[in-house]
Amino acid sequence: MKKKITLKHIARELEVSVSTVSKALRNSDEIGRDTKEKVQAFARLYNYKPNNIAISLKNKQTKNIGVIIPNIVHHFFTTVFRGIEKYASDRGYNVIVCVSDESFDKEVINMEMLANGSVDGFIMALSGATQRQNDFNHITEVMGQGIPVVLFDRVTDQVNCDKVVINDRQIAYEAVLKFLANGRERIALVTNESYFNVSEERANGYIDALKDNGRTINENLILTLAYDHIDENVITGFFEREQIDAVLCVNEIFAVCCMGIAQKLGYKVPEDIAFIGFTDGILSRHSRPSLTTVAQHGEQMGEMAAKLLIEKIEKEINDEDMEQETYRTEIIKATIMERDSTDN
Repeated sequence: MKKKITLKHIARELEVSVSTVSKALRNSDEIGRDTKEKVQAFARLYNYKPNNIAISLKNKQTKNIGVIIPNIVHHFFTTVFRGIEKYASDRGYNVIVCVSDESFDKEVINMEMLANGSVDGFIMALSGATQRQNDFNHITEVMGQGIPVVLFDRVTDQVNCDKVVINDRQIAYEAVLKFLANGRERIALVTNESYFNVSEERANGYIDALKDNGRTINENLILTLAYDHIDENVITGFFEREQIDAVLCVNEIFAVCCMGIAQKLGYKVPEDIAFIGFTDGILSRHSRPSLTTVAQHGEQMGEMAAKLLIEKIEKEINDEDMEQETYRTEIIKATIMERDSTDN
């Protein structure tokens, strides 16, 4: 079976830009006859099947945006989607959402399905398996076809594209400072695998705050949980084994679960142990006691991601600009929402 070729393959073989190939296949008057004939002949020879998006670099027509999120359990991703949908709708775009379910294979299948002429661009947060495998070829291949991608929250430095994140490291630092200001000394971190960029940044903020305030990092106070399975026995053993008076959790589910287990063991919250989690969701507001959280402002993040993508889609790029594409990383400032799980 012949390998499917893309605009990028043709451009590389003929030593022209992707934009030139796109215009030549559209028979644009901007491209000289010799170049058009050469491109079109090459495309026929290799039975190139045009991608409806990739050959419309300047004037996208689908008015659809593909959104790929890792899961629908976390409140944060639903708020990001709400922001994307609102901004896109106001500008006449439809949104098609797919869930990777933390699976690399599903993420790839979703991209391939939507990249076949269904959408003008993608907004996505990487699945856990994608970050673990450290494989982003499916994203770079789509971008190589002229389809823009914006990553949010779970991002990677290995893909050059627009990104929207929060100030994870700084806000984790501030959360630890809050604990210290309230006289907490045995501050634990409940995190997940370091290949999650957000977890690594939050862990770094935790470590920075302790070091900057003269505390020694105690590895026994750092508990790493699997992103796709919470083992309550492991958490119970952690609280039974270690003396802890404050806990920073990298997500809301970890925080609510840990707080509940600590209470079952007889600890009072926040008198004995204070808790702060990430994501200001329904669980945080309705837990008992209510959970102090880092609000990630998901709707604002979604609106910014949609703004960056639509700007990319609607931007007219000439041949010279194609090789000088610039990308932005927008940082949304998170805030700490104080509730009953910490001292006033």
